[in-house]
Amino acid sequence: MDLEKFKVHGGVLIYGAMVSIALATLAIIIGLTVFKKWGYLWREWLTTVDHKRIGVMYILAALLMLFRGGIDALMMRLQTAAPEMKFLDAQHYNEVFTTHGLIMILFMAMPFIIGLMNVIVPLQIGARDVAFPRLNAVSFWLFFFGAMLLNISFVIGGSPDAGWSAYFPLASIEFSPTVGNNYYSLALQISGIGTMLTGVNFIVTILKMRAPGMKLMRMPMFTWSVLITNVIIVFAFPVLTVALALMMFDRLFGSQFFTMANGGMDMLWANLFWVWGHPEVYIVILPAFGIYSDIISTFSKKNLYGYTSMVASMVVISLLSFLVWAHHFYTMGQGVMVNSFFSITTMAIAVPTGVKIFNWLFTLRKGRISFTTPMLYTLAFIPIFTIGGVTGVMLAMASADYQYHNTMFLVAHFHYVLIPGAVFAVIAGFHYWFPKVFGFRLNERLGKHAFWWIIISFNVAFFPLFILGLMGMTRRMYTYSAETGFGPLNMVSFAGALGLAIGFVILVYNIYWSTRYMPRDTTGDPWDARTLEWATNSPIPAYNFAVVPTVTDRDTFWVSKQENIPLFKEEIKKIHMPSNTGKPFILGVIFFFFGFFMVFSMWVPAIVSGVGILITLCAMSFDRDHGFYIPAKEVIATEKKLRGETV
Repeated sequence: MDLEKFKVHGGVLIYGAMVSIALATLAIIIGLTVFKKWGYLWREWLTTVDHKRIGVMYILAALLMLFRGGIDALMMRLQTAAPEMKFLDAQHYNEVFTTHGLIMILFMAMPFIIGLMNVIVPLQIGARDVAFPRLNAVSFWLFFFGAMLLNISFVIGGSPDAGWSAYFPLASIEFSPTVGNNYYSLALQISGIGTMLTGVNFIVTILKMRAPGMKLMRMPMFTWSVLITNVIIVFAFPVLTVALALMMFDRLFGSQFFTMANGGMDMLWANLFWVWGHPEVYIVILPAFGIYSDIISTFSKKNLYGYTSMVASMVVISLLSFLVWAHHFYTMGQGVMVNSFFSITTMAIAVPTGVKIFNWLFTLRKGRISFTTPMLYTLAFIPIFTIGGVTGVMLAMASADYQYHNTMFLVAHFHYVLIPGAVFAVIAGFHYWFPKVFGFRLNERLGKHAFWWIIISFNVAFFPLFILGLMGMTRRMYTYSAETGFGPLNMVSFAGALGLAIGFVILVYNIYWSTRYMPRDTTGDPWDARTLEWATNSPIPAYNFAVVPTVTDRDTFWVSKQENIPLFKEEIKKIHMPSNTGKPFILGVIFFFFGFFMVFSMWVPAIVSGVGILITLCAMSFDRDHGFYIPAKEVIATEKKLRGETV
C-alpha cells in the first residue's frame, strides 16, 4: 500500500481543517455519550422511514454543505481580493473552486430542494407517506455517504482539481495524477444513484397517492414543479452515472474512453456531462419556481394568475433543457449550423421563463401583499433573476460568447441565476414551511435583518464580476498583477462575500433564538395559507392527516376556510404506518467504504465491500415486515395535544 497517496500537502489550512474535524467528531461522540442519546439517535433518526424526518436530515446536510461551500467561496474571494495574493497556491485554489461548485450545486442546492420536497409534497397531495418509504431512506443515506466521501477528500488524498465539470484530458491520470478525481467519480456515482431513486419514488407518489378529488390540475404549483423535476432526474441522471462510470474505468483501469489517442474522445465527456448538466440547472430551479408560486399566492391573498400557463411553461422548460447543452462549448470548434441551433434553443428557453415572471407580477397586481421574510426573498428574486436571464441570452449568442466565454462575466451570470433561482428559494421555503415542521415561526425581525444583508451583499459580491469579465479577467485565475486593474473591483467583491457570510450567520442565529423564545403555534396555519399542508397540525404528526382530506377545488384549503366546506369527512380510524429499519443506513455505510477503497485502488477490501452491498440488498429484498397500526384512540389524543387541548 502506498501511504503517500493518503497525504495531503496543503499547508496550515489543511492541517487546521484536520484538527477541527477531529475535534468536532470527538465533541459529538462525547455529547451523545454523556447525554445518553445513542439509542434515541438510532431509533428516531438513523433508522427512520418517515418522509418528514428524512426531509429534515436532507436540510441539515444541505446547511452543513452551505457552510463548507461558503468557506470555499470566501477563500477564493480572499485569494483574488488584491494583486499577487499568496493566501492559496495554484493547486489548492484549483481544488477549492472545484469542490465549491460540486458542493453548492450537488450537495447543497439539490438536498435542500429534495428535503423540502420530502417534507411538503406528501402533505400537499393529502398523502400519509411517500410511495416507497424504505427506498426513500436508501436515497437519503446514499446521498449522505456520497457527500461525506467527497468531503473527506480534502484531508485524505486531496480534493478533485479539474473544475466542477471535470473536463478531459485535464481530469485524466496524466494531468491529474492524485486521487482527487477518483473521489469525484465514485462520490458522485453513489449520491447520484440515491437521487435517481428519489426521482422514481416521487413520480409514483404524486401520480398514485393523491387524496380523493386531487386531480392533476388541482395540485399546488410546488407539487407540479416537483413532478416535472423528478421526470428530468429520471432522464438526466443515468447519463451522469454512465459518464462517471466511464471516467472511473479510464482512471482506475486504464481504459481509453476520454483520451486524446487510441480511439478515445475527450469531447465525449463534455457532451455527456452537459447532457446531464444543463437539465441539472432546472432540477434545482424548477422547484424554486414552485416555492415562489406558492409564497406569492399566499402572501398576495390571491389565486395564482395563469395556473395552466404556469404548468405548461414548466413542461416546455423541461423539454428545452435537454436541447441546449452544446452552448457550453461554442468555442470548441463546432460548425455554424450546430452553434446556430443551440443558440436558438437557448434563447427560446427564456420565453416560458418570462411567462412565469409575468404571471407572478400579475398575481401581485392588486393583491393584499404581506411583506413577510419569505415574501421579501421572493420579491427580490424577480429582478435579480431577470438580470441573470438577460445575461444568459447574451451568452446564448455564439459569436458574442467568444468574448464572454471563460471570463468572470460567465461566473457572474450563473451566480445571478443560481443564487436567486435556488438559494433565495430554499431560504424562502425554509422560513415559509419552518412552522409547519417545528410548530413555531422563525423571528421575523432577525429574518429581515438576514435578508437585507444577503440581498445587498450578493449584488456587491457578484455584480463587479460582470465588469471584470468585460475587462478581460478570466475565470479560475488565481492571481494577477496590479497592472491589470482588476484589484479594486475584486476587493469590492470580497467585501460583498463577507457581507453574505454575516447574513447567513444571522440566519443560523435566528434558528437558535427562535427555538428558545418564539411562541408555539397551535393553529397549524400561521400564514393563513391556501394549500393542503396547512390543514394538518404543527408540528406534523407521524401520520400526517388523522383523516385523509377530500379535495374539491384548486387551493382547496383556502376554499374550505372561505366557504366553510369540510375537508375531513370520515371518522378517525386506526392508521397503518411503515416500520423503521436500519438496513438503508447500513447500506450507505458499506457504499461509503466501497467508494473509499475504490478511490485508492484497494481491491480486496473493495470486493469485500461490494459483496457486503449485495448481501444487504438481498436482505432488504426478503424483508417481510408489514408495518404497524396506530390505534384510533392514540390518533385522537395526539390531535388534541397538538391543538393545545387537554387530553
